[in-house]
Amino acid sequence: MASMTASMSKVTVPWWLFLIEGIATFIVGLLLLTNPAATVIVLIQFLGIWWLVDGILDIVSMFIDRTAWGWKLFSGIVGIIAGIVILQHPFWSPIIVTSMLVLILGILGILQGIMGIIGAFKGGGWVSAVFGIVSILIGILLLNNQLAAGIGLWLLIGAFALVGGAVGVWQAFKIKKLQNA
Repeated sequence: MASMTASMSKVTVPWWLFLIEGIATFIVGLLLLTNPAATVIVLIQFLGIWWLVDGILDIVSMFIDRTAWGWKLFSGIVGIIAGIVILQHPFWSPIIVTSMLVLILGILGILQGIMGIIGAFKGGGWVSAVFGIVSILIGILLLNNQLAAGIGLWLLIGAFALVGGAVGVWQAFKIKKLQNA
């Protein structure tokens, strides 16, 4: 039994899966930086497909496992509706999804900032207050200019994807070296 547990703990993911993920992430980042409009349209369409399939699977899973059936039904219906709306309106759905994402990030920034300031008064120190104030300011900036924030958000995601993809490729070869050793 102990040897079975030891052999199961040595299950490894092939290095080339990390390589494929790194290359794909790098390409998405490059596309977001060079042609953000078309890339965002395609990414949002994939998101619509994801939400549609996930919504269907949520409803199916409700019949297989009855725990939290209300939540599964609700998230299934919302996922199906969101997926259908995105797929039916491929050119304006990126604008709406981006606006909603910026709106959510702005509100979360303000709420996180308030919590940071409250934490500072409860003994978190001045650093917590400074980060709270900065977070509130960023949240307000996001909410005041959603169009610029939306464009900047996709460019920022592209830059992170570019760097993350390069790091992923580097990690893949590092894992390959460790697996061959």
